[in-house]
Amino acid sequence: MKYSQLRAMLAITKASLLSQLKSPSSIVFGIAFPMIFIFVFAYLGKGVQGKYHVAVTKESNKENDVYRGLVGDSAFNATTDLSKDSCESLLAKKDIYAVISIESTAPGTPLLVKVRFNAAQGNTAGSIMSRIASMQNNDPLGIYEKGTKIGQIIPDVSTNRTYEAIDFVLPGQLGFSILSLAIFGTAFTFFFLRNTLVLKRFFATPIKRQYIILGEAFSRLFFQIITTLIILFVGAQFFNFTLVHGASTVLSMVTVTTLAFIVFMGFGFVVSGLAKNESVIAPFANLITLPQMMLSGTFFPVESFPEWMQPLCKILPLTHLNDALRKIAYDGYSLLEVWQPVGILILWGIFIYFVASRVFRWE
Repeated sequence: MKYSQLRAMLAITKASLLSQLKSPSSIVFGIAFPMIFIFVFAYLGKGVQGKYHVAVTKESNKENDVYRGLVGDSAFNATTDLSKDSCESLLAKKDIYAVISIESTAPGTPLLVKVRFNAAQGNTAGSIMSRIASMQNNDPLGIYEKGTKIGQIIPDVSTNRTYEAIDFVLPGQLGFSILSLAIFGTAFTFFFLRNTLVLKRFFATPIKRQYIILGEAFSRLFFQIITTLIILFVGAQFFNFTLVHGASTVLSMVTVTTLAFIVFMGFGFVVSGLAKNESVIAPFANLITLPQMMLSGTFFPVESFPEWMQPLCKILPLTHLNDALRKIAYDGYSLLEVWQPVGILILWGIFIYFVASRVFRWE
């Protein structure tokens, strides 16, 4: 009977997958830790106590005491340089409490102030409205110039989907889980196979080297898909994680995470090839994973970092994976619409596998 490379590869895939499913460390680092972080960070509130984060549309009339008061009032943290659409996006994500537009039909006429709230911020609506209304009657709070008149304050409630903390946290944790599994799993596995002479025994059989790599790679891909589906299921069922198009969104996210996993495995091959002994694998791997965990928008938006640091953050591959996952899950982007972050991931893959081909060792 002719030797079947495919059957040999599938046998390696099956054995490796079963070993991962039985490994406590794979379960802990692939599923348990991400779920713990998701649980903790999903319930952390957004915003700063004592400040009302609002946006005054850049189209607003700025030549009036209402605008100057909103900007100067210590109770408000007012953004003033964004378009109405950008303000609405921030409101949907609960990054601000209200969108305010100031209109006047003619000089000297009363102002028309429109205040738009997210339904989830309704508990702050009354406070913001009363503070704006205090501009009338010569401003009892003493922060606006006398004589300001407001013709009408029109409250409005946004009907957009509410952007919860889980919608930011879960994709970041999913991305970091994939990064860790790919790098640590690949690095330790191939170092172990090489040092225990298992690879050398494989070479005594007719199986070709590329099928050994494919067998191990497919087992890790299957395990990654399982962990991705578990994290998405728990997030959607128990934390109201948004999957805007349901099953098609899940399929798109699995596709992107699978591509990212293949890219990140390249880092694992590099670490495995460079490591002279088992004790240096973890430090090498952490040099790759920890900076990305902190700087790639896993826990906090990249925009929250100093401006000089943001270009560095946007180079990292995990940043682009997190960006693609969030756009697919909440904004409903298709795979074609996230071509830019996916393209950058592919470029990273080409680069890292070129490096891996130079440093990877079989013996």
